[in-house]
Amino acid sequence: MSVALLAMPQSLYICYFGVQQPLVQTQVIPYLCELQKSGSEGVGEKGSGGEGEKAREGARERGRVPNLDISMSLLTFEPEKIGREDEGNIRSELKAKGIAWHWLRYHKRPSALATAYDVFRGAWFIRRAIARDKVDILHGRVHIPTLMGAIARRFSRRRPKLLFDIRGFFPEEYTDAGIWPENGLLYRSAKRVERWLMKESDGFVVLTEKARVILFPDAVPQPDGGWLTSDAVNAPATAGGTDNAARPIEVVPCCVDFDTRFANDPETSRQNARQKLGVEDRFVMVHSGALGGLYLTNEIVDLLAASRSRRPETFALILTQSDPTAIAGLLRAKGFSESDYLVTRVSPSEIPEYLNASDVAISFVKSSFSTLSRSPTKIPEYLACGRPIIANSGVGDVDSLINGNGIGALIDGFADVDYRAALDSVESLGDIGNRCREVAHREFDLSSVGGVRYRRIYSRLLNGVVNT
Repeated sequence: MSVALLAMPQSLYICYFGVQQPLVQTQVIPYLCELQKSGSEGVGEKGSGGEGEKAREGARERGRVPNLDISMSLLTFEPEKIGREDEGNIRSELKAKGIAWHWLRYHKRPSALATAYDVFRGAWFIRRAIARDKVDILHGRVHIPTLMGAIARRFSRRRPKLLFDIRGFFPEEYTDAGIWPENGLLYRSAKRVERWLMKESDGFVVLTEKARVILFPDAVPQPDGGWLTSDAVNAPATAGGTDNAARPIEVVPCCVDFDTRFANDPETSRQNARQKLGVEDRFVMVHSGALGGLYLTNEIVDLLAASRSRRPETFALILTQSDPTAIAGLLRAKGFSESDYLVTRVSPSEIPEYLNASDVAISFVKSSFSTLSRSPTKIPEYLACGRPIIANSGVGDVDSLINGNGIGALIDGFADVDYRAALDSVESLGDIGNRCREVAHREFDLSSVGGVRYRRIYSRLLNGVVNT
């Protein structure tokens, strides 16, 4: 057997965000760490009994956990120049996690030309990395990074597998958010690129069952279990599947790391957080995440106002990276004084502490074709903290998650009567903190759900790798 075949497989993860952005810290780096674990790690090793053990027992039943030894590299695009000292610290931190980090500058304007420049610069970097590091898997997070990988591979002698981590319906998201005109030149160009990437890619990851059915209506399950029929919208993709060209597909929702970010005792954390915020005697409703665009800021404020009309002690807690001025003005217009709300930006590590201070969590996202592909990161974070959720219907798999598990209330409209009904429904559920946490473990645990499925699709891709 040749030395090349004995070498550890190499993967390059391509991400069009900066390494310090919250999404990369909570959704990219933890997955890369999980991918390097052996199949037995993280399953059934963390104590006996309890919610985590139940979830991990479920993971054993849902599918085999493959062993995987792989070397991970990460390419990010940085919106700001990184100083030498900061770069060294980040590089050392990631190296300690087994991740080799590379970065290029992100260019913003003029939008289309800047993106094109980044694509070709990224493709050139990746092409050199393929030859230098003998890369076996190019893992693109959404369309633009996958395009970089596809172009680089097209001009390389070596042919690594291309994994298209679709995440969302990117062209439709931009038109729904009003960034691109509907059916305009940029939209049509993006759809042409998307069709090419669907042909070029060797495997696919989507966030939701609904996205899987839309994109791969003829997909079939693996022999070890999985989807029941190709048209079973709610059939769980617990053992993966393949498309009609025998390319592997996995459904991997946004997951949470219970071992690091959500490891604290929930009751103690709740008491401490409420005391710190001075809301011990308040009914706290929380929204975490972006505002504007696809995120329904006005409707969030209307729900908060409906709660305040019923319960004057309502406190609005808004955790966002977006400009706080717009929602603060809307809250004041609804009668909230400065002592009735907090709009703040917090780091990913602080999110659990603030969520634990709340009583009910909100997830309002525009319902459209594009958001059928969405797995809002806030949903598993809310559940991991034991918070019931009020959400609007028609977003990803949220409907079946909430209705099927009794962990909150769905609304179909945004009238006052809808808000009041949702508040009544959540109140009638009583204390469901343990139920919410159990659902989070079962559906969104980074170790027993996300890590298992990513290692599985990597293993299936690597089985077809031919080292040259």
